[in-house]
Amino acid sequence: MAIRIVRENGDEVLRKKAREVEAVDDKIRELLDDMVETLHAYNGVGLAAPQVGILKRVVVIDLYDDKGPIKLVNPKIVKQKGEQEVEEGCLSFPNQFAKIIRPAEVIIEALNENGKKIKIKGEGLLAQALSHELDHLDGVLFVDKIIPGTLEYVTEEKKEERKKEK
Repeated sequence: MAIRIVRENGDEVLRKKAREVEAVDDKIRELLDDMVETLHAYNGVGLAAPQVGILKRVVVIDLYDDKGPIKLVNPKIVKQKGEQEVEEGCLSFPNQFAKIIRPAEVIIEALNENGKKIKIKGEGLLAQALSHELDHLDGVLFVDKIIPGTLEYVTEEKKEERKKEK
């Protein structure tokens, strides 16, 4: 396993549409494992393959709960319901946060790391993370969806203050 470099704002790969994965093989499983390791190294919640420079429809999410990381290949939103206003950031936009409107609930169909079809229902934070990461697969970034006037640049000092408030 390896920690990969996260591509940042301005990298053209972030605006490209990722391609379907033909077969879930050892190479894809290695990518998934590397992405989980990278996600943890950057303290993120989700990571899409284009963020590490790979134009494949592969996503990992970890809510740091007892379920462990979610690894998805060729994920698609098949149903969404409701709306939630959320504060969001992105590993490709370090220290930037803004308010976004995301679905309150989504149902995703995908393949797991063994190539088996799975369905996941996400609500709240999971729905937000799934929507955010699937946008990356189509070259859509969170800054494209921000509620005007809510973008904030957060310094390390501000991050510490926020932690104390929560």
